[in-house]
Formats: sequence, C-alpha cells, structure tokens
Amino acid sequence: MQCSWKAVILLALASIAIQYTAIRTLTSKAFQLCQLPSPQNCGLGGQETEPPFERAAAGSGGCDDYPYFSINATRKMHILILATTRSGSSFVGQLLNQHQEVFYLFEPLYHVQTTLIPRLSHSRTPADRRVMLGASRDLLRSLFDCDLYFLESYIKPTPTNHTTDKLFRRGASRALCQQPVCDAFGTADVNLEEGDCVKKCGALNMTLATEACREKRYVAIKIVRVAEIGDLRALVEDPRLNIKVIQLVRDPRGILSSRIETFRDMYRLWRIWRATGRRPYNLDLSPLTVVCDDFLSSVSTGLGHPYWLKGKYMLVRYEDMARNPLSKTKEIFDYLGLSMDKNVEDWIQANTQGSNEPSAKHKFGTVRDSAANAESWRLRLSYDMVEYTQTVCRKVLQQLGYKFAKSEEELKNMSISLVQDKTFVPFL
Repeated sequence: MQCSWKAVILLALASIAIQYTAIRTLTSKAFQLCQLPSPQNCGLGGQETEPPFERAAAGSGGCDDYPYFSINATRKMHILILATTRSGSSFVGQLLNQHQEVFYLFEPLYHVQTTLIPRLSHSRTPADRRVMLGASRDLLRSLFDCDLYFLESYIKPTPTNHTTDKLFRRGASRALCQQPVCDAFGTADVNLEEGDCVKKCGALNMTLATEACREKRYVAIKIVRVAEIGDLRALVEDPRLNIKVIQLVRDPRGILSSRIETFRDMYRLWRIWRATGRRPYNLDLSPLTVVCDDFLSSVSTGLGHPYWLKGKYMLVRYEDMARNPLSKTKEIFDYLGLSMDKNVEDWIQANTQGSNEPSAKHKFGTVRDSAANAESWRLRLSYDMVEYTQTVCRKVLQQLGYKFAKSEEELKNMSISLVQDKTFVPFL
C-alpha cells in the first residue's frame, strides 16, 4: 500500500523532533536544575574543574555543578548580530572580532541546521523554523555562558575528548586562533586569514576554547538562521544573560543580487531571468518574499520599542556601514560600551578602501571601495527584476529608507543614490 505524501511529511517531521529531543536529553540537565536564577538557587562563585558532560555522566547534579548558568554576576556583555545571508553580516562580525576584549563565534547555528534540517534552504518552511528555533535558543544561551561543550552534540562527527576539526569557519574567530587555544598567532596579528589559522592551529580543543571565552568581557555571536527578533524574546529576557542585539539590514535588491552571484545553483532560474529578460514560469520567488517579510516583521518589532527590548536593540543598515565604516563602527561600539581598539581601526582601513575592480576580491571587501560597493547591485540586476522586487518589498523598502528606481535610466545612474539619509537611534 502506498503512503500519501502527507504521511511521509509527518513521518519526516516526527523523525526530526525525535532527533532534537534526543540531543536535548543529553544536554538539558543544566536548564532544568535552576528554575529561578537567584543566589539562593545557584552558586555565583567558583570554577568548575570538569566539563559538564563528564560530570553529568558521573551522576552529579545540583546548581553548584553549573555555575555558568547562574545570574550574570560579572555582567559579561553578550552581543548578538541578527542578520540574513548576504547582508554584510560577516563584515560587521569581523569588526567585533578584531577587538581584544571580544570572544567571537561565526554562525554556530550552522551545526544545528545541518543536524536537524540537513537540506540547505534560504526559504525554510514554518515547520523547519519551529524545529530550528528551540534548539537555536538553547545553544545560544549555552554559548553566551561560555559552555562550548553544548555545541559538541551538533558537530558531526562528534568530537573526541572535546577536540574537533569540524567547527564551521573556526578560522573566522581570532580568539580560536590565539592563546590559550593556539600558540601559532599573537594578538598583534591583524588580517589573520582563516586558512592560515586552520592549517597552523590544528584541531580545536573545546576546553581551551571555553577557557578563552571566559577570559573575555564580551561574547559576540553572528547568526543568519533565526528569522526575526521576536523569535529571540525568551533569550533577550533571560536574567542570566546581558544581551544587546544588533540587527543588520540591507536593501533587499542588493541581497537578491548578491545571492544570485554567490549561490549560483540555487538561483539558476533567477540568472536565466536576468540574462533573457523573461521570468521562468517555475521560478521560486520565496527567497525574496521571505527576506522582505522577515525584515518587515522584525524591524517593526524593534522600532516599535517593546519594553523587553529597552536598552537592547540597535538597527544598522549595511549601506551606512559601507559608506561610513569608521564613524558607524564608533556608533555601534558606543552602544555596546566598547572602546575603539587600534586593531579595529587598522582592520577597517585595510578592508574598506582601494580598487572597486571586479578582480579585486576578498571575503570582507579588502582592497575594494566599500562605499561604491554598497549600491553596485544596480549594475547587475535588470530593471524588470528590480521593479518586481520593489512591488513585493514595498513596505520594508519604505520603512528602511530605500528609494524606488522609477526607470532603467534612474536605476543605472550611479550619481543618484537610492539610499535615503535616515537615522535609526538605538532603543536606550
């Protein structure tokens, strides 16, 4: 007897749910022990001598076994960069990564997605998002508390003796390429290449990484796998954490252009549309509509100034960062309470100025003119694609201060900016 497609989908979702439940069973002990985070329930002092997984296996329990889940007595700052793919989030993350007092992690939720939802998609279904969200919040809470052992459950193959060479983009974090994690590089090494870190540092010791995290005053994490700020309310309101959110947005037309160039197989039909001027009948428009719907919902929440985001939310446009990287970085650092680090200034100088020739490529924009690059999408998209995007994303374009191109001539006239001068004041 044949199974209906609905039955197959239900079985698949049940399998994912069982897998996630199994992972949480292995790692949920710390979240269940302390119902009310208070000095009476959880010890505030002391350093643990064994990794939490080993203590759990030994049968120990109680709040004293998990001091890093207690109230944030030292008020370590937790920074979350909330963005979407191809919005400039890697650049913003690297600004924080250069600071000596910041422990930075690049996209740890990648491991959650590849474990629970192996197929990679930029337009995940509501069911996929629900599966991802609970696991993502748990992992973020754990990582902000410098419990990197929690991440091991999602890394495949599972780390041996808390050591792995499979951490996604390990080299994008300076803290994971320096002492005490790695002796190959020093704090004075600027513009450290990811490949050099991976080659010279070898496998990552999660215990040493945890120690490095605890030594820093700030923990910063960049994510593109959570749809909007409202999905993170439980995390933002957690009294054990001290979170500030930077939501990075970009002109959806620029995001579309960048994705077409970067994810060539996934956006093959979009490239056919651009090349032929005819939109394929089977073109999946959801990658565009999802971005705009998520932006509109999230930005509306953030700019609506709900009480739970007071002092914890800042909206940043990629175009403003690209046009004025140094002054915008200072604004962000002021919001976070960070002083400008010389390493940060040197990195900005090295990564935002130079030729805008197509041959001058670099992961974060090195030797390119970042200001010119901010609106370069206008030369790569056809006018009918832009016009369609403006129709689908009208509300969010207006909300974020992006101007409409009313003709092909106006679109290609780079002397006229399509970005309004607009100030978004942090919610203090």
